[in-house]
Amino acid sequence: MNKLDRIVFVAKTGTSREPMAMGILKDMGLDYPVEILARGLVVQFPEPLNRKAEAVLIGNGITLEGFSSQQLVREDITENTLVLALETIHRDKILELFPDVDENQVWVLAKFVGEELEVLDPYGGNLSNYGLCYESLRTSIKKLVSILNNQEEDESDDSQETGLY
Repeated sequence: MNKLDRIVFVAKTGTSREPMAMGILKDMGLDYPVEILARGLVVQFPEPLNRKAEAVLIGNGITLEGFSSQQLVREDITENTLVLALETIHRDKILELFPDVDENQVWVLAKFVGEELEVLDPYGGNLSNYGLCYESLRTSIKKLVSILNNQEEDESDDSQETGLY
């Protein structure tokens, strides 16, 4: 993959875990500019952020004003995009919908960061379920930031040695 310029979090509806992951990553930040998106696989029409997800985010100092869910479309995935599905079933669906996408660009978040358990869907649960989901995402995204920042450092070290950009 060339220099990463977009990260897309994907799950089913685009209203809970995906925007929470997006908000957490934007809050933590990377050492280089990257566009961060949240998308759903089944978005019939734009919907606002799930109220419980929003409450948990706000409780942790993160706001996503004006957020509404969006369907994942092929144009969201460029050659410099990392797609992070929240469950294996979502990764499989993305690769089925877009067979021309390089499968090395599409990962399950947990697997990408070296965790065994995928981020559970809190939908239908109480506020504490959403809080646990947030904490799980935060732990994974902290690892993601470390991995991506280290990759960026390695790539810039390599380019300085070889004269590449």
